[in-house]
Parts: sequence; C-alpha cells; structure tokens
Amino acid sequence: MDSIRIKGGKPLNGTIKISGAKNAALPLMVACLLTEETVTLSNLPHVADISTLINLLCQHGTNAHLNGESSKNGSSNGRAISLTASEITSTEAPYEIVRKMRAGALVLGPLLARMGEAKVSLPGGCAIGTRPMNLHLDALEAMGAKIEIDAGYMIAHAPNGLKGTDIRFDSVSVGATQNILMAACLANGVSVLDNAAREPEITDLVHLLQKMGARIEGEGTERLVVTGQKTLHGANHAVMPDRIETGTYAIAAAIAGGRIELTNTNADLINSVIEILEQSGTTIERTEDGLIASRDPNTPIEGVDVLTHPYPGYPTDMQAQIMALMCVSQGSAMITENIFENRFMHVPELLRLGANINVHGRSALVRGQAELIGAPVMATDLRASVSLVLAGLAAKGETVINRVYHLDRGYERLEEKLAACGADIIRTSGE
Repeated sequence: MDSIRIKGGKPLNGTIKISGAKNAALPLMVACLLTEETVTLSNLPHVADISTLINLLCQHGTNAHLNGESSKNGSSNGRAISLTASEITSTEAPYEIVRKMRAGALVLGPLLARMGEAKVSLPGGCAIGTRPMNLHLDALEAMGAKIEIDAGYMIAHAPNGLKGTDIRFDSVSVGATQNILMAACLANGVSVLDNAAREPEITDLVHLLQKMGARIEGEGTERLVVTGQKTLHGANHAVMPDRIETGTYAIAAAIAGGRIELTNTNADLINSVIEILEQSGTTIERTEDGLIASRDPNTPIEGVDVLTHPYPGYPTDMQAQIMALMCVSQGSAMITENIFENRFMHVPELLRLGANINVHGRSALVRGQAELIGAPVMATDLRASVSLVLAGLAAKGETVINRVYHLDRGYERLEEKLAACGADIIRTSGE
C-alpha cells in the first residue's frame, strides 16, 4: 500500500495548474445516461473516482472513450472523455462498484427517468457521517416512483414515467439536488426544486443539461424550475476548475510559507476560503487565470474561527485543511462543522504531530503551536488525508502518511505538483 513521505519546513514557490473538479465531473458523466447521443467532457481530472464511475457507466451499457489530453487553441485543457449510452443494457448499479464512492447513487434518477426502473446499491464513500438517501427517495416518490429497499439496494419503478411536481428538500443536499435535477429533465411536466443546493458544481451540471436541451431556470439559486423534455441530445462541455483543490494549494502556501500561483481556476469559486486566509495573514492576489497565494515565512499565522455551511458559506470539504493551518497559528481557533457530524477523524492524527485540539461535539478548539513534529499518521478519508499532507509540509522532521488511496480519489498528482514548488515529498510503494 502506498504512502507519502514529507520532510517539512521548506517554503513553497512555483505555479500549480488546477485540475477539473472531481465533484463536478462525476454528475456530469452520469448525465450521459439521459440521452442516446454522445456527451463529451473536457478538463477531466485523472483521479480514482473518475475511473470507478467509468466502470459503473460501462456496466450500464455506456461506451466510454478517453482521449488523453484535449486541447483548445493549442493549449492543454485536460483529458477528454466521450460517453455514449445509446442503449442501456442494465439498470442495476451493483454494490461492488457503488460502495467505493457516494456519487454512484446519482445513476438512480437518470436510469429511472429514462428506463422506468432502477436497482441501485446504497452508496459508500468516505465515512464522514450519515448522508441519508431519504431526500432522493422522497423526491422520486413524489414524482410517481414506487421504491423499496431490499438487501441493501434501492429498487425503483416508474413504468409510466416520472411526473413533474413541486419538491422542497428538508435540508440542503448537493447529491439530492443533482439526482432529482437530472430525473426532472425527462419527467412529464414541470418540476420545482425548492431549497436546492447552490454549489458551483450544481450550476455546472445545469449548464451541461441546458446544452443537452433541458429547460432549466433559476441556476445558482435555491429554486430550480425544470420543464421536462421527451428526449435530450448530446453535447460538449468543459468541467469547471476544482475549487477544493484550489483552496487546498492556497492553504499549502499559507502553512509552508512562500508564493504559489494557481492557474486554470477562478478565485471567485473560493471567496469564503479567501476571506479566512486573508484574516490568517495570507496574501491573496486575484489574477485573470486564478490567484496567487503567499505568506512570508516570518509572518505569523493568526487564529481564525471557522464555521462550515452550504455554499456560499465555508465548504465542509475545506474544513480539515484549514484546521491544519490553525494548528500552527499563534492564537486559537474554533472550528465548527455544520454539515457532517463525523468529520473530525483527522484530529487524532493531527494530535500525533503535536497539535493541540479539543473536540466538543460539532466544534473543535484548536490552540496553535510553535511547531509540529513529523510522525507516522494514517489517512481516514479524502479531505483528512490532504490535511495531513499540509501539516507535514509545516512539521519539523519527517511525516509518513499511510493509506493514501483516499487521497488518490480526489487529488491528481498531488505530490508531483507540490514537489515542483519545492516541497520535499515523495510517494513510496508498500508491499
């Protein structure tokens, strides 16, 4: 099993090109199930979750063609994939695939809308808390589907198709919004989705669906109005930049000191993160192609309180990273997790590096330390793993991060990108 070794204390200087967003690419890929024609996506990140979803889509009968590096006007635009689901050969999404990532459950709505039936395993992914499927299922039942749970599978039928209706989600859910949004595109009539998630990844999905012929109003708001169509057609679309990767590398510049220019991204995607970083003493300069994050290693990091909220609030996917930064601040910070109830699993590993953190329910009080000390640690989930990388960049001595397969699910060539900026970081293969 691979591990990552870091010798900390080296300032970072250089340029990092941000990859396409994994969290946007996955639902965009699933949207191919809504049409018989080809959907082509560029700026696709090369991460494990993409490969897992390709396997799932092919299991449903989709033909997938990866085109390596695509280009536009002579410049690299990331990998491209063409997905053609001209014939759905199976409406079952098996446990063996769906257990590996939560996004596998997104095939439920499109399959049900197009084929009138679906059998989808209850999903897996990071064990960061309960993310119940009831919001998805209640909405589909309101659209006329008959659903039962049997032996760990969601079995849904809508032989006469789905019907548009008014749906109000009891709580904000990115996955439920994506699933029902796609299903509504082929439903009979108008669907109104209230209390919908507003994340940029939702808007990116709306843009693709509109290119495919869907009629959707209210993009970027909590109220989406979808007028169902009998069929959708193919389309070409570039995956949006990864805002979580953008924020992660901005924090890398802050925690290690130095100057990193982030390209192929958009600073507006992480306004809430930038606000916290600037309060911490990090300098952020917005550019036409992204941003520059910098901090003089002699400038202390200030403690800042952070509360996670649905977009446009501070993202839960950046909570572990900002906690790592606060561990080496000169003050204290209260970090409150309002999205998932079990997203402090990185705390025991940060404590192994010398951090001073006390967890009280959904809040963690972080008292900054003069320095962290390298030690062997173990990744527990995707974002927790990268928080340990960040802490290792600042720690004195060597940090060894084990179980980095979590990292590979969402970060493309992380150690290469950091090494190019001067980090002493390598990946080692285990037995």
